[in-house]
Amino acid sequence: MIVRFSILFLALLVFSCTEQSVKTNKLLLPIIGEKKLAGVEGTDTIYHAIQPFSFINQFHDTVTEKVIENKIYVADFFFATCQSICPKMSSQLVHVQTAFKNDKDVLILSHTVNPLHDTAEVLNGYAQSYGAIKNKWHFLTGNKKAIYDLARYSYLVNALEEDGSAEGFLHSELFILVDAQKRIRGFYDGTDSVAVVKLISDITLLKQE
Repeated sequence: MIVRFSILFLALLVFSCTEQSVKTNKLLLPIIGEKKLAGVEGTDTIYHAIQPFSFINQFHDTVTEKVIENKIYVADFFFATCQSICPKMSSQLVHVQTAFKNDKDVLILSHTVNPLHDTAEVLNGYAQSYGAIKNKWHFLTGNKKAIYDLARYSYLVNALEEDGSAEGFLHSELFILVDAQKRIRGFYDGTDSVAVVKLISDITLLKQE
């Protein structure tokens, strides 16, 4: 009787641990981008991830991939003199910042597509106009090609100059949600308040993975 009880207990324990493991490893949001198999017999999946970068923020601080190490963050592209979609996007990011104001594990990275004009000083003024919190919401500038390449190849969005538009720049209106492993987990229309509400909800979901 004791033996049977012990076997039953161990079986329940194994099932409980397995079930808990499945729950723990369950992906609540998709992983976006190309993936490939590696390792022994192709059992390991390598997902698309944000590549290393180095830019300057509105305080002249150097911001690299180490700043977002083990952090969830939202990335976007804009420029300070933009009068079309950028003000809407920045206003929506204020809501994201407010939602996670006291959460040190959630950041925002806004990249200018006009770095020749958008110096750290210009970005600081822009950041202040939206109440950006230091070390929470970084406005980044730097080498133009590096910014454009990061947009295209890492974040999988557009960032172009002299496309014939009235303001001389073309950039995506999308907010990109990136997880703690630097993988893209969602795209959201930064001009749409409903989409941004979903972004905020998805960040909360991501923290549960």
